[in-house]
Amino acid sequence: MSNTTNWGIMATGKIAHTFAKAVNAAEGANLYACASRDGAKAAEFGKLYGAEKSYGSYDELAADPNVDIVYVASPMSCHYENVKLCFEHGKNVLCEKSITMNSAQLDELVKIAKEKNLFFMEAMWTKCLPTFLKAKEWVRSGRIGEIKAIRADFSNPVDFDPTDRLFRPELGGGALLDLAVYPITFITAFLGYDTVEISSSANFGNGGVDTDEAVIFKYENAFASMTAGFNMENENRAVIVGTEGRIAFDPWFFCTDTVRLFDKTNKLLEESKTPHLCNGYEYEIIEAQRCLGAGLTESPLNPLSDTASVMKIMDGLRKDWGYSI
Repeated sequence: MSNTTNWGIMATGKIAHTFAKAVNAAEGANLYACASRDGAKAAEFGKLYGAEKSYGSYDELAADPNVDIVYVASPMSCHYENVKLCFEHGKNVLCEKSITMNSAQLDELVKIAKEKNLFFMEAMWTKCLPTFLKAKEWVRSGRIGEIKAIRADFSNPVDFDPTDRLFRPELGGGALLDLAVYPITFITAFLGYDTVEISSSANFGNGGVDTDEAVIFKYENAFASMTAGFNMENENRAVIVGTEGRIAFDPWFFCTDTVRLFDKTNKLLEESKTPHLCNGYEYEIIEAQRCLGAGLTESPLNPLSDTASVMKIMDGLRKDWGYSI
């Protein structure tokens, strides 16, 4: 593989625009191709971001021999079939979150990726950010002692639109798969998956989807809590509290460039601020490229086992709330 990674972007919606900007800013990354089911949209997107190729079908993108890795940016309900298409053509994949609709879909994709020796990763950019990695370093080195509690929230008001995928259960609608995946990933990244109990409560609104929820994770020696939803504007902070101090993430914890370390008297010990090179997505791009260059089929920063464990938690919550998984 050359020093330049040729990226293909599958689907050209809002999040694909953010990703394309990051590809163009990331060292060693080349936005080689893009695809939409609408050829005109693909051409417009490609021209905007300088893609060498634009395709009016996903099959054409997946079949292009010059594409090294595909970023799947399609709606969540399409991830399974789109990722599988890429794998059938021998393409490595970085797939938007939530990576699939349920564990059964993810398990099958992971099996295919392993059989074909292909790189596969959920685009959980938070786990690749300098702030997150700094917090992991502080915890690992014992700066806050033993973790006793974590709090993480992500609520973002969304007006009801019956045509929006967020309010359509069959398309993976609801706050859990769209928003809560962030705090759940955050909590389990620091406390693990060996919970004693997970309890929750959810409100349901227009479209019959979970619009707001609160979840409590009970561990043997710690607790964690989170809220997420479409009906609230929150600060979206996260804090990790230990026996010797705490780590506080600035608002919009999952993408902030600032995290602070305090001792148990609330004295500020250290602040880590790393402005994004572009918009923050560049770090997952750099990590995917690093893995490809090293011949890895998954990222040690965001291994598939972690993604699968988070998906199982979300499956359980959705079953509790009456969803058909």
